[in-house]
Amino acid sequence: GSLVVNYPFDDDEQGITIYSKSPDDAVFQQLALSYSKENTKMYQGSPCKDMYPTEYFPHGITNGAQWYNVPGGMQDWNYLHTNCFEVTIELGCVKYPKAEELPKYWEQNRRSLLQFMKQV
Repeated sequence: GSLVVNYPFDDDEQGITIYSKSPDDAVFQQLALSYSKENTKMYQGSPCKDMYPTEYFPHGITNGAQWYNVPGGMQDWNYLHTNCFEVTIELGCVKYPKAEELPKYWEQNRRSLLQFMKQV
């Protein structure tokens, strides 16, 4: 897990980890930022220092292929074949948080979700 908003493309033609700009890159960045700005820890860009000390996401967002390359991912497929704009929101450094921690996740992401919905 991590704490970041990832946007297309998740893959590039060469299959390497490099920024892979979609034709709607500015829109995807706006959508991603609308979410991350409302989550202080995410927006700071270094959410999982204990697990990934060198990982840094400026303003809590990243181009998928620049982070790690995912060939054939759903986010890219839906964008290319159905014109559906998707982002992937990683909600925390722990993939499977304990049930008693879920209210904390809600509080950290409630404003982000509302801001994201306003973008529609």
